[in-house]
Amino acid sequence: MKTSAEIDSKFRFVIVAAKRAKQLIRGSKPRIKSKSKNPIRIAQMEVTKGLVHYDIIEPKKEQVRKPEEEGFIGEKIRDKGEEPIKKDEGKAKKKVAKPKAKPKDKPKDKPKAKPKDKPKDKPKDKAKEKPKKKKKGDKT
Repeated sequence: MKTSAEIDSKFRFVIVAAKRAKQLIRGSKPRIKSKSKNPIRIAQMEVTKGLVHYDIIEPKKEQVRKPEEEGFIGEKIRDKGEEPIKKDEGKAKKKVAKPKAKPKDKPKDKPKAKPKDKPKDKPKDKAKEKPKKKKKGDKT
């Protein structure tokens, strides 16, 4: 077992500060006076000043994984009783929608002529309408 108050890596700093912050959140008293009320910030300041002591516990030989106990990376070896996997035999092929072809560059000289639609929702004001001219052939 190794005891140290000096931080040897940023990863160890983060772990020790996080554990100390949990202690502070659960009600432990801070070891320094600080303007900050944030327990995470207080824990970081305590670890930086070396006020938090921690132990590095070495794993037992039984707990260390041996290379042959590690996971197998690669293909699974079939048993003799297993059937080989058949690839898409007798299945209908899925139809895949093809993307629509985009029109090629159109000349920008031609303006698009669209008739302007008048809004149909607005009621017409009869007083503002101009009287229609009578044509010679109309009887009304």
